[in-house]
Amino acid sequence: MTAQRELARLLASLRREQRSQSGLASHLVPPDKATAYRIAGMVAEDLGWPVLGWKIAAMKEEMQQALRTDSPIYGRVYFVAETPHTVSHATLASPIPEVEYQAKLGRDLPPRARPYTVEEVTDAVASLHPGLELAECRFIHDASFPPLPAILADGAGSGTIVYGPAIDDWRNGNIAGQEVTLSSDGRPRARERLPPRSTIRWSPSPGSPTNCRAPASA
Repeated sequence: MTAQRELARLLASLRREQRSQSGLASHLVPPDKATAYRIAGMVAEDLGWPVLGWKIAAMKEEMQQALRTDSPIYGRVYFVAETPHTVSHATLASPIPEVEYQAKLGRDLPPRARPYTVEEVTDAVASLHPGLELAECRFIHDASFPPLPAILADGAGSGTIVYGPAIDDWRNGNIAGQEVTLSSDGRPRARERLPPRSTIRWSPSPGSPTNCRAPASA
């Protein structure tokens, strides 16, 4: 068995069993981002679960520097729910709630060599929603945490997307830089400024063998 196949089976198994592990054997760490994304595709094939969405992360330059990457990162999402939604912390892998905009496509964006423009992606979006991503990682955040390529192979730490009501007239509204507050038990826990709509052009990644599909009900 190749190292790529071994890692894909491990990551698929961890997702099925809803668990994380400490560290990763050095021979299983992908050598680069291209290999990592290829393994993520193998994980999807192994799972056989429908891909219901895509996550995009590291949009800000400071986050890219922290992750040692020169571009945003992305991953497949297998669980999507409409608010209100209840989850059990015990069934999630080190969940991190992230406040964000979520775009629901009205038509597919198939892979192609030429990057999509902001206008093309915007035209494909049926609706835009405020929401949460419950990001998860199959690797425990400890001293043995593996490097970025291993996280990309794990779908960039994708978990569950929970979306709220559609934003009215979002194309013409001033949605860039809106401040949101994440609260727990009625107490503010974090504040964040949401990114501009131009960030949605990063899915799918230009030239990648991925296909962003519109929901079947769209």
